[in-house]
Amino acid sequence: MNKYEKHKYICETLNDIYRSKNHDYGDSFGESFEEFGAISAIVRIDDKHRRLKQLLIHKTDQQVKDESAIDTALDMANYLIMLAMELEGSK
Repeated sequence: MNKYEKHKYICETLNDIYRSKNHDYGDSFGESFEEFGAISAIVRIDDKHRRLKQLLIHKTDQQVKDESAIDTALDMANYLIMLAMELEGSK
């Protein structure tokens, strides 16, 4: 698989994750954005950024085994996409 195909695959995976999580949690991201503004998105993205640093830089012995660096990166990417969607919607 070349990089363009890999990118397409990851984007499709992001959409699957987005659909599944919205099914399970509802539009909590959009509702938080509406209630608290962009700071709600920034906090979620910052949480994922800190988690990614723990996993990749500090490499501490993690007790939560079900979220890998890849999972965290994908969640962070989806949060950034959702932020872009909310910012587009608020224009």
